[in-house]
Amino acid sequence: MTSNPITPAGLDAAPAAIALPAASAAPAPAAPAASAAPSVHVRAVITWLAIFPLVSIGMLAMAPFTESWHPVLRALVLTLIVVPLAVYVVVPRLLGVHARLGARRGVR
Repeated sequence: MTSNPITPAGLDAAPAAIALPAASAAPAPAAPAASAAPSVHVRAVITWLAIFPLVSIGMLAMAPFTESWHPVLRALVLTLIVVPLAVYVVVPRLLGVHARLGARRGVR
């Protein structure tokens, strides 16, 4: 048996057939969804409720030491702080509050 310089010697044989699991006759029951995601409109309002106060507070806090900065630089620094804070902290908490209020409303 000659060895192919590109492939190892043990791989010269044809590959064996791969056995696939048999499909069951009845599909597995789907897990119930914990809660439906809020509509795009509700998410937009929640995002605005997170962003507006953060931007307002950020602008007021930055104003004393960024007065001489170019407006684009001020916007860059502000968004570097506000966007991660909103995405990773504030919006998830507001979505959680919305879900709890929705669940409470559904219990009644």
